[in-house]
Parts: sequence; structure tokens; C-alpha cells
Amino acid sequence: MKFYPYPFFFNFVFMQLETYISDLLYRYECVTVPDFGAFLAQRVSASINEATNTFYPPKKKVSFNEQIQKNDGLLAHYIADVEKIPFEVASSKIEKRVNSLKSFLTQGETVVFENIGELVLNNEGKIQFEPTYNLNYLTDAFGLSQFVSPVVTREVYKQEVEEIEKVIPITVTQEKRKSRPYLKYAAVALIALTLGGFAASNYYVNQIEAYNQMAQEEAAQQLDTKIQQATFNLNALPAITLPVKKQSGNYHIVAGAFRVEENCDKKIAQLKALGYKARKIGVNKYGLHTVVYASYEDRIEALNALRSIKKTNNQDAWLLVKELD
Repeated sequence: MKFYPYPFFFNFVFMQLETYISDLLYRYECVTVPDFGAFLAQRVSASINEATNTFYPPKKKVSFNEQIQKNDGLLAHYIADVEKIPFEVASSKIEKRVNSLKSFLTQGETVVFENIGELVLNNEGKIQFEPTYNLNYLTDAFGLSQFVSPVVTREVYKQEVEEIEKVIPITVTQEKRKSRPYLKYAAVALIALTLGGFAASNYYVNQIEAYNQMAQEEAAQQLDTKIQQATFNLNALPAITLPVKKQSGNYHIVAGAFRVEENCDKKIAQLKALGYKARKIGVNKYGLHTVVYASYEDRIEALNALRSIKKTNNQDAWLLVKELD
């Protein structure tokens, strides 16, 4: 059985800890959860799976070390900054969440941290970690994804041709020359072409160049004629304005999720009246219509906007990292 630590299953005191850890893994190589363990992010170069012809971009490989438990203050400071609470309160929340996680692991549950990995106790009572790679925490490789390349078979074709040449040599016997007199004329023509090769080559090159020049001049003349026929007064056209700006980005500040779509539309109207670029981003896996304040391409810009919204409008707003179709 797996335990998914989502915030709507528990009181707010338990926090959405995996979201904060995920945010920090973009910037740091070690995120320590005091008295629990540390999530490590190590840069891995691009790789190729020769068996499947799959190309993988560079990434950060996430691992877990149960031995690193000393509180370095990074996680608590980040939570305190995001939630606008004292450092001591943030540390207390982390401690309560850790106690809860240890309790679930002791009961044999598998704890799932979304976009990070799964934790479970083995027979020796040690925590085992299995990473997931839904997110690439290497910002330098943002937007890159794996792809499969078709097999390059030119060497196979070359080998097949060589095998055919060994089995079927190209020869012309004396009997065939007698029965096929046109081969004699072909040989004579070949000698003649060889003797007059340079002269014929220069002649044909000159002919081709002359033909190309004539064709270019004719094409240019036809183009000038069409341009003259298509000339018109651009000032006579009415001016129009086309709204082409469209929200993009994978960082979305969530305002809420609604079962009834009509309530979703009302929420969007309220947020737009307050000046937000609110919109729907689809239906989540629980069948709820998700409304966001706005979407951002830059994660830091999204986090700054989230802090402002939590402070001025909605304390329960949160950041969703998702690539939309």
C-alpha cells in the first residue's frame, strides 16, 4: 500500500513538504530534512541507450541518504520565507511531519513524494529510495526531453552490396561480344568520348551556363510583371489589431479547483476583476476544474508572485509545475 502525502488528506500542519523539497532541488544539490535524511541531486551527462536507440538529455539524478540528518536550516528558512512564518514555527512543522512520515514507514507503508520518488523500509529497517523522473531538476536542460532515433543501416547496406558483388561478378565473355554487336559500338563511342572529353566538356558547360542565364532572366522578367500587376495602395487598407499574446509557461499559481464548471467561471471572473490573468488549465485527475491566477515561464518569477498572492489575496494558493498540452 502506498501513502501519498497530499495536503488535502491531512491538517495544514503537515504541509506539502514534497513541493518545498522539489523547489529547492532546482537550485541546490543537497536538501536535508532534519532527523529524517537528505535528498541529493547529482548532475548526470546526456546518455544513449544503444539497445533502444534512446537519447537522454543531461539531468540531475536524485538520491536519498538516511545518514545526513543534521539540520542546516535550508528547508526551514525556505518554508518560513514562502509561508511568511517564523523560522521556529517552520521547524516545528517539519518535525511534526517527520514524525508522521516515520510512523507510516514503520507500519510498512510506501511514502510517495510527488516528482521526487518513493520511500519504504527494508527488512533491516533502513529506508530505501526509488527515484522518479517526472521532472528534470537541471535548469540548464529545461525543455529538453528524451527521444528515440531510427537505426542507421548504411553499414548494413554496404555489406550487402559487397556480398552481392562477390557472388555476381560483372564480366563480358567473347561469345557475348559476338552475339551482341552493339557492345562494339559502345566501346568505340567510349573511346571517342575519351579523346574529345575536354572539348565536349567545355562545350556542354558553356551550353548549360547560357541556358541557366536565359532561364534566370526570363524568370526575373516574369516576376517583375507579376509584382507590377499585384501593386496596390497599402494605405487604403483598414488598420486592425490582432490579440496574439497567449499565456505560456509550466509554473501555475493555483487559486482553486471546482467540481461545477459554472463555479469555476465565476472564480475566473472575480480574479480578472482584481487584475489577475486568471484562466482554466483543464480538469485534474480528480475530475476538478483547476483555476490559476496566472502562468509563468520563469520559476523564480512564479515564486515571487505566489508570495505576493499568499500575502494579499489567498493564503491557500500554491504552485503547480506542469507542462500543458
